Amino acid sequence: MYPVICTFGPVTVYSYGLMMALAFAVCLLLLERQARAQGLDFQKISDLAFWALLGGIIGGRVFYIIFNWDYFADNPAEVIMLHHGGLIWFGGLLFGLIAGIIYCKKQSLPFLKFLDLFAPYLALGQAIGRIGCFLNGCCYGKPVGWGVYFPVHGQRLHPTQLYSFVSLLIIFLILRHLQKSPKINGAVIALYFLLAALERFVVEFFRGDSAAVIFGLTAFQLISLFIFTAALYANLYLHGRSRKQ
Repeated sequence: MYPVICTFGPVTVYSYGLMMALAFAVCLLLLERQARAQGLDFQKISDLAFWALLGGIIGGRVFYIIFNWDYFADNPAEVIMLHHGGLIWFGGLLFGLIAGIIYCKKQSLPFLKFLDLFAPYLALGQAIGRIGCFLNGCCYGKPVGWGVYFPVHGQRLHPTQLYSFVSLLIIFLILRHLQKSPKINGAVIALYFLLAALERFVVEFFRGDSAAVIFGLTAFQLISLFIFTAALYANLYLHGRSRKQ
C-alpha cells in the first residue's frame, strides 16, 4: 500500500517502522498516566517496557527468520531490514516475557501485578502495529473479489491486518475495563493470552501468507490453540484459587 511514508534527503520514513514507534510511544504515554494514578514508579515501568520491547523485537524477528528460512538463506542482508516488515507475535511474546521476567527478578518487582498493568497495552500496541502491516502489505490475506487491492501483490485480498486491528482494539477495551474492577493478580494477562490467541486463530483462516500443516490448520493456529488452552487453564486456576481463599 504505502511502505514508504516520505523521504527527507537521505532519510526514509517507512510506514512499518513508523507505526512500531508510534505504538510504543502511545502505549508508554498511557502506561505513564495509569502508573502515576496508581502511585507506581514509572521509571521502573518504562525500563521494563524498554527491555520487553527489545526482547520482543528480537524474538519476533528470530521466529520470522526461522519460518521463512529459505528466503533469508538466499537474501541474508534482509535479516536486518526490519522496516520491510517481518515480526511474529509468538516469538516476540516469548522473548519479551523472558526479558520482562529477568528484569522483574533483578528489580524484585511483583511480576504478575506488572503483567496485569501491561496487558491491555500489549493488545493496543499490536493493534497499532497492524496498521503498519496494512500499509506495508505484509501479513496479507487470501484473494477475494470484494477485498482491498494491494499493489505489491497485484490483487484484491482480505484486509486481514484491519481484521486484527479491530479485534485487538476490542481486546484492549475489554482488558482496560477488567483492570478497573477488583481482580486477581494474573487474571488480566491470562485473559489477554486467551483473547489474543483466539483472535489469531480466527484471523488465520483468512490469511494467505501461511500454509496449512495438519488438519487444515496452519502452524500459527496450532500455536494459538496451545496458548488458548494454557490461558484457559490459567484463568480457571486463578479464579478457583481465589474462591478457595
